[in-house]
Amino acid sequence: MLAVRTNRRIGFAVSLTGLAVTGCERAPSVDVLGSYFPGWLICLVVALPCTVLVRLILRRLQVEVSAPVIVYPSLLALFTFAQWLIFLR
Repeated sequence: MLAVRTNRRIGFAVSLTGLAVTGCERAPSVDVLGSYFPGWLICLVVALPCTVLVRLILRRLQVEVSAPVIVYPSLLALFTFAQWLIFLR
């Protein structure tokens, strides 16, 4: 009897969480050759060459980056979010 009550409570909690997210909009998708991809994925793919280009420019100018493990992923995130805001919002 206790297991039935627990299962009902879990089912009720799951249905409430489903109601809580019903107000969310659909994720923006981009049509690429008839297949829909999430917009953030397209922004990430475009941001990667931009980050590599910045790295090459910095090397060409002989600029030393003190913490490349932090700087380059941050640049990737910056380019990704900037594209998202400019093109998809």
